[in-house]
Amino acid sequence: QLQLVESGGGLVQPGGSLTLSCASSGLSLNRYKVGWFRQAPGKEREGISCMSSADYSTYFADSVKERFSISRDNVGGTVDLQMNSLKFEDTGRYYCAAIDTLYGSHCTGRDTYAYWGQGTQVTVSS
Repeated sequence: QLQLVESGGGLVQPGGSLTLSCASSGLSLNRYKVGWFRQAPGKEREGISCMSSADYSTYFADSVKERFSISRDNVGGTVDLQMNSLKFEDTGRYYCAAIDTLYGSHCTGRDTYAYWGQGTQVTVSS
């Protein structure tokens, strides 16, 4: 059973940067497709990024494209979401999710996931 833990959230001013990390307890993320989602109060959950370990494909939602990037730290065993030029509307709870690439290796932006973390809060405020 894969257990995911997000870290790196916090309070940041508009225009600032944060890096979120998704780690798994026990199993390595190296064979998983990992996605990042966020949910703001009163809004639906939004899939914002994905990275596949199988074909190295990535996905970014239009709302974060050119500002966010995703990378895999094979040494630390994490998948990190680098968030730059943060805006008020980036505020929300951020979740990572994973699925074995046997069930889908390519990031499409409409991926389904089997495992979810508890999330980490990101607040963009002046």
